Formats: sequence, C-alpha cells, structure tokens
Amino acid sequence: MATRRTRKTPPVARQAAELAVAAPQVIALRLARLALAGPTPSARDRREFQRMGAEKAAAFAESWNAMAQQALEATPTLALSFLRSFWSPAHARSSATAVTRQVSRAALGMVRKGLAPVHRRAVANAKRLSRTKRK
Repeated sequence: MATRRTRKTPPVARQAAELAVAAPQVIALRLARLALAGPTPSARDRREFQRMGAEKAAAFAESWNAMAQQALEATPTLALSFLRSFWSPAHARSSATAVTRQVSRAALGMVRKGLAPVHRRAVANAKRLSRTKRK
C-alpha cells in the first residue's frame, strides 16, 4: 500500500496568501477612514495617516536589510558549492544539482526574510483597523 505524504504549506506561500488578503483590507479601511475624515481630520485620524507613511518606510527598510543579511549569509556557501563543481568535473552533475538546490533555498530564504516585515505589519493593521470604531 502506498503511503501518502502530506506537506505543510510553505511559510512563504502562506505569508504571500495572508498578505494578499490583508493588504486590500488595509487599503480599503484606510481609504474609508480618509473619506470619512473629510477636509478636517481629527487628531486621531492625523496620527493614523502619518502612521501609514512611516510604517511603509520602516517596513521597506527592514525588508531590504533582512534580504541583504540573508544574501550575505548564503554567499559563502554558494561560492564554495560553485568552486567544488569546478574543481571536481567528475562530480559536476551531482554538484550542479546540489548548487541548484542551494540557490533555490537561498532565494526562498531571501524572499521569506523580505516578506516577513511587510506581512507582519499588514496583518496587524488589518486586525487593528477592522476592530476600531469611528468616534
């Protein structure tokens, strides 16, 4: 009897799906708030509108830093793998497979690290904004 393997949803796929749901919610809630605030927003609204811009800049910077750090951590391993494949032509085919796997893991790690700050903020904002009531 064949066994069936179950695979967990990869964190990157889950993060991307949650971000795809949360981002439009946050945009809709903030646009509604902006429309309701009118030409003279309250102090609470002004704080929220300022937070929108500041949060985006902070998430962008944090995301780029995380991706750069992940790239720096992966570079020595990838360089060593490439050098091994050149030094040992007899094992080039298996080395090429290993290098391809490592490059894929490194790229996925960079995406995961880069997506995390944006995902964290968008999901938190969707929760926070959906439960706040206009006063």
